[in-house]
Amino acid sequence: MFKALLLTKSDDGALGCAVTELEPAQLPAGEVLVQISHSTLNYKDALAITGKAPVVRSYPMVPGIDFAGTVLESSDARYRVGDAVVLNGWGVGETHWGGLAQQARVKADWLVPLPAGLTASQAMGIGTAGYTAMLCVMALQQHGVTPEHGPVLVTGANGGVGSTAIALLSRLGFTVHASTGRMHEAEHLKALGASELVDRATLNAAGKPLQKERWAAAVDSLGSHTLANVCASLKYGGVVAACGLAQGMDFPATVAPFILRGVTLAGIDSVMAPHARRAKAWERLARELPPEVLAQNTETIKLADAPAAAGRLLAGQVRGRVVVDVNA
Repeated sequence: MFKALLLTKSDDGALGCAVTELEPAQLPAGEVLVQISHSTLNYKDALAITGKAPVVRSYPMVPGIDFAGTVLESSDARYRVGDAVVLNGWGVGETHWGGLAQQARVKADWLVPLPAGLTASQAMGIGTAGYTAMLCVMALQQHGVTPEHGPVLVTGANGGVGSTAIALLSRLGFTVHASTGRMHEAEHLKALGASELVDRATLNAAGKPLQKERWAAAVDSLGSHTLANVCASLKYGGVVAACGLAQGMDFPATVAPFILRGVTLAGIDSVMAPHARRAKAWERLARELPPEVLAQNTETIKLADAPAAAGRLLAGQVRGRVVVDVNA
């Protein structure tokens, strides 16, 4: 038997969420059985746990879009018993039982070997948010953005993606401006590497199609008016890596930044990204994100505390990353 956070839905539509004991035989099909050490609480997990959005596609469901642990059983030659692995995305926690449990059975193609030098706890301190942040950084670099081009804006700076993006970009030599609605977190954001703070109120309402050129590039996890204003404020040839919709799915913009300033909007998908890109992102994270940054940006909770933490996350009361020790 193992413990899992199980989401249920009754015939009358009532949602349930409780830590439950399950048997390995109840797990869905997959080539690899993993003993999970740590998972995390992401924005999508919080939506699933609270029922605030239709993230879960079928019930019952174990939420948790990522996890790290060791292989217990494998019918795939790429993984052996005892191998350390990490997983992000692939619909885990939405259509396939996920990481907020002590065990998971998944497809071998979904796993990535845990890079040397990273513990399972550290990997989940990075989590899907940090992995997504690295995909954004990689996209900016692939489009030729360098520190010499000017400052890079990071929106949602206190969130998991934003805080990790700040740390990564600053350590690559970029000048980083951090947009946040929690200006009282200035000291924390500057410790991560931000040189200037931008009040999110200046970006989250309707703005002009073209605005003053301020940033060479941006990492945006908000969407909606914020993304539109960011695009309108990029320098000629600027690039924005868009990876989230915390403000909204809409994009109330014009084509002006794209056809008059040559701005590039690069979409970042962490869920279905190919294996090679995932492996490269994790290898870079292991090299480029110092352990002390993870430590100062991470809160660790027990599995039973996940439902309450989900509410805090959606209320904007969580800073950085929330790691879930599923065995605590």
